[in-house]
Amino acid sequence: MIRALVFGQNGQLAGCLAQEESSFSDVELNFIGRSCCDLEYPSDIAAVVDKIRPDIVINTAAYTAVDLAESEPDRALAINATAVKVMSEQTAKHAIPFIHFSTDYVFDGNARRPYVETDRVAPLGVYGQTKLAGEQAVRDMNPRHLIFRTSWLYSPFGKNFVKTMCRLLAETDEVKVVDDQIGCPTSALDLARIVLQVLPVIVTDGFRGFGTYHVVANEPVNWCAFARRIQVLGADVFGPGWSGADCQITPVRSDQFPSAVRRPAYSVLSNRRIREDFCVDFPSLTESLGRVLAALEKDDRHA
Repeated sequence: MIRALVFGQNGQLAGCLAQEESSFSDVELNFIGRSCCDLEYPSDIAAVVDKIRPDIVINTAAYTAVDLAESEPDRALAINATAVKVMSEQTAKHAIPFIHFSTDYVFDGNARRPYVETDRVAPLGVYGQTKLAGEQAVRDMNPRHLIFRTSWLYSPFGKNFVKTMCRLLAETDEVKVVDDQIGCPTSALDLARIVLQVLPVIVTDGFRGFGTYHVVANEPVNWCAFARRIQVLGADVFGPGWSGADCQITPVRSDQFPSAVRRPAYSVLSNRRIREDFCVDFPSLTESLGRVLAALEKDDRHA
């Protein structure tokens, strides 16, 4: 049995890990939430790791409020970098492998082809800068690390684009969605499944595949196109009574939505390395999105 300590309890990825755990009988996940360990006070982290002594540590916790980070840089840094540094130090102290999640926001979005793991990083705002600082701390402190960069996460849990779009489509006659930002919408359910799938390999003594990986779905789209996929599939999943099927989706430029920070215009990540090194893959966008929408419909959370 692989005993994994998971920092984070209420976010999208933690919720998906908890849901997928039942399909992996060789894994036991121990979730640590803010009530037990507040990452803004990282002195608690050492005590938790010392007490549980897991086979592997997974950090799903993060400060993800991209705009708010510009006015709360110290808080973003504390959670995304300082706490991560302590996790890295403590796991290295006990020779425990460490999985940490990062983001496409470490790039500036000026690429003309999918980013690979070795491409130059150049975050545009505080959020991306603090996530990059967290990456650097992991690399500096624990050689037995896996940094999984992902992007545009959605799931049945927490706040995300799919849930927001389902609500807006059902409530209004028109929704304006930017069409000049391109990325890889990634289901956190798929991400969780891949993490649980590779855990037995990572904890073996002979594993040598530590490093940085891009763990994203295969199909790049812009936000507007993604919204339209949500609407089409939503009409199928939620049935003929769903009012969101009749809402007009209008493409707009991102400058029509003033923001405290620039977002990468092109944040497509290549997942070739994770597919080849671990022999994993993602389902199609239609399959992954359909599963999330079905979960929302089942729990009556689609409007």
